[in-house]
Amino acid sequence: MKQSELQNTFKSSDTEEAIDIYFYRRLGYRVALFSAKHKIRPNTITIISIFWGVVAGHLYYYNNIWINILGILFLIIANTLDSADGQLARMTNDKTELGRILDGLAGNLWFLSIYIHIGLRLTHNGYGSWIWIIGIVTGISHIFQAAIADYYRNGHLYFIKGEAGSEFHSSKDIKRQYDSLSWKKDFWMKLFMYFYHNYTREQELFTGNLQKLIGCVQKNFQGQIPQWLRDDFRKENKPLMKYTNILSFNTRAITLWISLLINLPLLYWFFELIVLNIILIYMVLKQQFISKKYLNLLQKEVLQNT
Repeated sequence: MKQSELQNTFKSSDTEEAIDIYFYRRLGYRVALFSAKHKIRPNTITIISIFWGVVAGHLYYYNNIWINILGILFLIIANTLDSADGQLARMTNDKTELGRILDGLAGNLWFLSIYIHIGLRLTHNGYGSWIWIIGIVTGISHIFQAAIADYYRNGHLYFIKGEAGSEFHSSKDIKRQYDSLSWKKDFWMKLFMYFYHNYTREQELFTGNLQKLIGCVQKNFQGQIPQWLRDDFRKENKPLMKYTNILSFNTRAITLWISLLINLPLLYWFFELIVLNIILIYMVLKQQFISKKYLNLLQKEVLQNT
């Protein structure tokens, strides 16, 4: 395996975690090579990952450590496939709007299964119906944590690679695509776009200054990011990428697995509710401050050039 070829399948070194670089990306790269050889498309891999992740959630229902360990292996396989689909898409340039939607949907379906089966496990262990209230609030927190982390990550990539390399979309753009589709002729795609539009609107609730900053670049510089802005924003925003990673998969998965192995699954929900929400609030406030700072600087440059 050539290191340079592997690195070409990364989104960016700024946004990759060590566990991804040395584990998931390496396994995913081999899956991607196999898939490219046999003409398996990225969306097919994503759909297969949904099966592994949903079944993993079911295996967390049982008060049996060996079944739980099997569930851990299933979720590792699911995440490896989730890594492979993006790597394959970048290797073969087989990038589609549907693929982007399916990729986000896959993770949500994994954790929907996980939350439901943890709730059933806790109910079976004698907890009252109130446990489902905690589960629902935790699930909602998870949705916002993952969505906002994804948005900030793509915003960061926008300033590194530009629009083409960031997978960055606005709800207005998605709404236009949604409106252009027909329920009769494009039922499934329109349905996916409906959920993707809602997902993007959720992201935008907490990312106003970043949206304004990117909008200013697109309006006044035709998407050509000034080099000073690219360099300075990247330098100041890069430390926040560790928080987007914490709010994504690896940290929450490891915490989940530990809580299952010590038979305290409720511990995972409290980690989501308390620790991850504190990180989310800090990340949002810090990122809004950074985006506002560079928006003001960019607007001054625009005024000077007019």
